[in-house]
Amino acid sequence: MKASQFTDAQKAFIIKQGEDGTTVVEICRKAGIGQATYFNWKKK
Repeated sequence: MKASQFTDAQKAFIIKQGEDGTTVVEICRKAGIGQATYFNWKKK
């Protein structure tokens, strides 16, 4: 399996943006990830 190009700190920062009120669509577009990836990270 391929290693993630994002560190745990970067993942936490991206998830924190969602908790601060930024839309998931906007977060994913800026980070270059899919919405499914965002929600999988959030679940963990």
